[in-house]
Amino acid sequence: MEERARQNFDHPDSFDTPLLIEHVRQLREGNAIDRPMYDFTKHRRSSSAVAMNPYPAMILEGILIFENKALRDLMEIKIFVDTDADLRFIGRLGRDIRERGRTVESVVEQYLATVRPMHREFIEPSRRLADVIIPEGGHNEVGIDLVIQKIRSMVGNNPSHI
Repeated sequence: MEERARQNFDHPDSFDTPLLIEHVRQLREGNAIDRPMYDFTKHRRSSSAVAMNPYPAMILEGILIFENKALRDLMEIKIFVDTDADLRFIGRLGRDIRERGRTVESVVEQYLATVRPMHREFIEPSRRLADVIIPEGGHNEVGIDLVIQKIRSMVGNNPSHI
């Protein structure tokens, strides 16, 4: 447990990217998948999974999704949502305390040791790989509306498809 807790979960190697790529391919081909669940309190994959069905539009989100070229090649639109560092930290702090049973000290320590350096090394440079950059995070209504309109144009204007 101590070894898992020390793992750098903000590095691309901490993710099962080959499985993610396979799942995205399966969903794009119209096949359902069983998406693994992760237990953040135990720092490992749980034994349960979530059944996911394919839909005309799929949103794949994550801080490191542009890092892998094979995964990027499966994306029709790549959107980088840019949020100020202080807001990212405050959001992470609240989530980790509330949902993951962490202390303020452990979140700050992890942020300085791995989160911030990995953001600089992997996430910030991935901006250049995006088709669209939306500043102000989820508070940019114009940017969000433009993305929604683009998705609708790709899958048709029937809202039941989205």
